[in-house]
Amino acid sequence: MESASQDINLNSPNKGLLSDAMTDVPVDSAASARTSAPEGLTVAEEEELRSELAKVEEEIGTLRQVLAAKERHCGELKRKLGLTPLDGLKQNLSKSWHDVQVSNAYKKTQETLSQAGQKTSAALSNVGSVISRKLGDMRNSATFKSFEDRVGTIKSRVVGSRENSTDGLHSPSGTGDKPPQDNAPF
Repeated sequence: MESASQDINLNSPNKGLLSDAMTDVPVDSAASARTSAPEGLTVAEEEELRSELAKVEEEIGTLRQVLAAKERHCGELKRKLGLTPLDGLKQNLSKSWHDVQVSNAYKKTQETLSQAGQKTSAALSNVGSVISRKLGDMRNSATFKSFEDRVGTIKSRVVGSRENSTDGLHSPSGTGDKPPQDNAPF
């Protein structure tokens, strides 16, 4: 087989198949379709159905052309009005969001979440009051009072020693009203 010397006809149903025995034969789709008619139809019924099919396909083509012309006209009108595709998208999103908000599913979900929020708020309020009550009970306990007394004693010692060390800075003669000069190099 000499594949380099053979021509390939791309319109042939045998394209890509290189064989000496195969020849390019035009295929008539209408003739082959007629020979494979469904059983139970007469030739007249088949012809009538084919005629109707051709008319419907022609109508579909016409409708596509009309739709394309209407879409062009719509685009021109929008352009003249200054409406951009972004405006149309915003409008579509607004309408969609509105449709979602008025849907029963959204309303039920919103109601459920509202009830859940109220219950959570009440639960957190109860937890807060329990914690507050427990802290109050703990503050009134003997252990906490002992701890509070010790912290108070330590505080009075620290604050008391500070007050004694700062008394020399302020003199009662009235010169203490002036702020001390800062002789720091910075």
